[in-house]
Amino acid sequence: MPTRPKILLTNAMHPEIQRELAMDHDIVVAPDTQFATLNRLIEDVDGLIVRSQLPPDIFEHATRLRAVVRHGVGLDMIPVAQATIKKIPVANLPGSNSASVAEFCLAAMLHFRRRLSSIDQTLRSGGWAKARPMADTSAELTQSVCGIVGVGAIGSYIANITNALGMQVLGLTRSPNKLPAHVQAATKAELFQSADVIVLSCPLNDQTRGLVDQAAIALMKPNAILINVARGPVVDTTALISALKAGRIAGAALDVHDQQPLNGKEPSFDCPNLLLTPHVAAITDSSMRAMSRGSADTLRAILRGERPANICNPEIFSL
Repeated sequence: MPTRPKILLTNAMHPEIQRELAMDHDIVVAPDTQFATLNRLIEDVDGLIVRSQLPPDIFEHATRLRAVVRHGVGLDMIPVAQATIKKIPVANLPGSNSASVAEFCLAAMLHFRRRLSSIDQTLRSGGWAKARPMADTSAELTQSVCGIVGVGAIGSYIANITNALGMQVLGLTRSPNKLPAHVQAATKAELFQSADVIVLSCPLNDQTRGLVDQAAIALMKPNAILINVARGPVVDTTALISALKAGRIAGAALDVHDQQPLNGKEPSFDCPNLLLTPHVAAITDSSMRAMSRGSADTLRAILRGERPANICNPEIFSL
């Protein structure tokens, strides 16, 4: 009887999809995501589904690995170059969480502009007379400017939503000729000077690491807010906290952080006008189902010897 393929999950998937995958695969869920643990578990598996940072040398420990699939989009968790050297295909799921991340960004915009949670708290503690005037200083998104750094699948979805709300949309991208018609190409300086809301949805690489530094933040309007759904190191967190404490900008929402998970002792926990979330922008029940389904289907296809279009290092097939 043929041996069932063995699959390592760095983290659990959507339970329904995980049960389906377990019907014809032996599933191992890592008990933790320490590098030593992942390096030990990878030794005798055929496939790997990734939701956490992989050790840089993980593929040196794999003896029969034939497929790596990112349960999501960003590839910074995977040492793709090392996989390519080993001729191991790596795939991701473009567009699988675009709606979830875009809706998170909209929620963060409304959190700062309409101040509903603060109004609710004031109404409960201070009464109608104190709460109602707070609306006088709230703001609409309509007719304001949204600047998007990284106009890929997620950035384009955000652009569609904000454009539909009547916002002018600026985009900073490596491919300005591919921007949607309703997005105006902008330089970094133009975007940071003009935008009322700045959304970071770019990949983390040598060009974007530290992109939002003290100089960039200094260009922002006093009423501007910054939303980071990219990766923590895209922002100089120290410079951002300093600007928020000084009242230099109106607010920021950070879903991603320099080091994850947060332990509660970071300076960001004592910072005003800062919305903190634990890397959940891409996560809803429906997006988890879609990412789990996509990663399971892609993994099965690669293990069958197929070459799905979402393989990120197709050059391995000509090496």
